[in-house]
Amino acid sequence: MIYHLRHLTSFRYTQPVTFVYNTLHLKPRELPWQKVQSFLLEIEPIPTVQTERLDYFGNTATFFMIQSPHDAMKVLAKSVIEVLPRPPAAQPGIPWDTARRAMRADTTPNGLDAYQYGFASIYAKPMPEARAYVQPSCRPGMTVHAVATELMARINTDFTFDPNATTVATPVTEVLQNRRGVCQDFAHLMIACLRSIGIAARYMSGYIQTLPPPGQPRLAGADASHAWVAVYCPQAGWLELDPTNNQVADEQYITLGWGRDYHDISPAKGVLFGGGTHTVHAQVDMIPETELRPTQQRQQQQ
Repeated sequence: MIYHLRHLTSFRYTQPVTFVYNTLHLKPRELPWQKVQSFLLEIEPIPTVQTERLDYFGNTATFFMIQSPHDAMKVLAKSVIEVLPRPPAAQPGIPWDTARRAMRADTTPNGLDAYQYGFASIYAKPMPEARAYVQPSCRPGMTVHAVATELMARINTDFTFDPNATTVATPVTEVLQNRRGVCQDFAHLMIACLRSIGIAARYMSGYIQTLPPPGQPRLAGADASHAWVAVYCPQAGWLELDPTNNQVADEQYITLGWGRDYHDISPAKGVLFGGGTHTVHAQVDMIPETELRPTQQRQQQQ
């Protein structure tokens, strides 16, 4: 599947901004099942400085600085991505209750990398409340992936998707108490649960294809950024699970990158001087190339 991805973020300020220092995570990763055919980043006003690097987790990070006064800013990322089927897990993996000990002995490249995702992070800390919630899914003999898959399904059933219930800073304890949130909250909750029982899990940032209702056209800007979870099992490797939709990540997903939680891989973060109050509006379009071909053919015929 080939997707044409467009992510526009618009910032508006009530007072002029004199200086912006920002870091973006908007370029999709190159992966065995994900090929970046093209990527273009447009920033208005034009930055004084703009550089690109790989961050600690291997994600592409773009730093930019704007020094001219402005009351609005736009960041547009355009990508063409080919997504291939993901390889299945090679082995069933090990029981969840031996995972912590096995992680310490796992000296494979994947194991050494995964070890860091078992510790607390800003938004996804091991805690008694999270351990209590995951405990019913931790039956004897269940593999790490089986526990994580059942946990994903329970979160999907027990929690209500509500974009007005939380903010970026809402703690997992509050999400657990109110049983409401968005994909970011559900990912943090699932990670906190898994880390609470000694299982390594990382936060995945990207996009998921959304389909319009049957017979209706796709609405411009109707898609959004998405978050899900990757859980590691020694011997079996990584498995990506989406608690918001109760499914394994597949060709519907585009991966921007990953980290310990949202803080490591947020699409945009930084500082500014001035600006007063400000509003942020994001629009995402993730369109399969097959939907674009009829339009392109009509344009060529005219």
